[in-house]
Amino acid sequence: MRILLIFTGGALWFVFSSWLGTGRSTEAGAVYEDTIAQLYRRPVSQWPRPLIDSGVVWKELAPIPKDTTWRLVETDPKTRLGMFLFFDPRLSGSSQISCSSCHDPDLSWQDGRVVALGNDHLQGSRNTQSLLNVAIWPKLFWDGRANDFETQMVEPLSAHHEMNMDVPALPDKLQKIPGYLPLFEKAFGKGAVSFKKISEALAAFQRTIKSRSTPFDEFMRGNYKKLNDQEIAGLHLFRTKARCMNCHNGTYLTDFSFHNIGLTYYKRKYEDLGRYNITKDRADVGKFRTPSLRELNNTRPWMHNGLFHSLEGVVNIYNSGMPQLPKTTEQKADPLFPRTDHLMKPLNLSAEEKAQLVAFLNTLTGVPYRMRRPELPR
Repeated sequence: MRILLIFTGGALWFVFSSWLGTGRSTEAGAVYEDTIAQLYRRPVSQWPRPLIDSGVVWKELAPIPKDTTWRLVETDPKTRLGMFLFFDPRLSGSSQISCSSCHDPDLSWQDGRVVALGNDHLQGSRNTQSLLNVAIWPKLFWDGRANDFETQMVEPLSAHHEMNMDVPALPDKLQKIPGYLPLFEKAFGKGAVSFKKISEALAAFQRTIKSRSTPFDEFMRGNYKKLNDQEIAGLHLFRTKARCMNCHNGTYLTDFSFHNIGLTYYKRKYEDLGRYNITKDRADVGKFRTPSLRELNNTRPWMHNGLFHSLEGVVNIYNSGMPQLPKTTEQKADPLFPRTDHLMKPLNLSAEEKAQLVAFLNTLTGVPYRMRRPELPR
């Protein structure tokens, strides 16, 4: 006999279930899932409290706000100009690569590749991040090296392995395209095309790129038929034993912070010291941005190096705790030897629990927004 204690509000719930050998019986498992489901088929404010580590700043899960900013591409001149620029390959040195080459709306605004592919068919070293909800981030890129859109844009435009554009020459290049002149004038008034105007327009368009409502959002809004008992059992694990809410919380399922989850590949082919390369703070070795889990199934492959394609594989690495302990004298003496974040711990999830967690994670994906590519100015 095993007793599961669940705290919810001021009440203490007792759930009795039996295990046969090392696995839970089918009957007991059904009772467990049914009982957990009862606790969650109610307003979020009445859910059992999550298990959060001391010192972690977190927010309760919440449905994504309903949004109509996508309409700005038709009504706001600056946003409309930004849309054309985003899809225009003439922003690249070769006039063959656009922002949408790596951030494809049909692929949830990323490219579906392990790592990005750009100018001269060159590969980058990191996975392309989706632009869904990009406006929520206080810092951009996997390592947080840009604080705003305007700063961020220079790098992909100018990098040889991305768009390979001579950025100072871009305004004059666009100035020579007759169809762009009335668009810039309508958005900014009279005056020459400038990079400031280009970046402001691109930023305005990207702020309209947002994820859509998911089954989990509808569940949180009170449509309790949207999640089945197995998915709700996974939600409970997400909030408790699986420790996911330490980093993935709030409306966008992220803490907006940076963590080392054990994928730095110390002195190996895929070595990447992450945020340390920007801050030079030893505490940042191997840290990367906590991604949002929204549209999860549409944004694979995952992680900064794009090495994971299956949710089962991702759950397994978290289940292991990803220990990174120095083994050699050299590693012990190296101040840059990556240490896994203290929030990473072995979870001891059973096969059934892992399946429940994956079932819940699958509810975080909605119907993707399909956007037709515009006919570009000539």
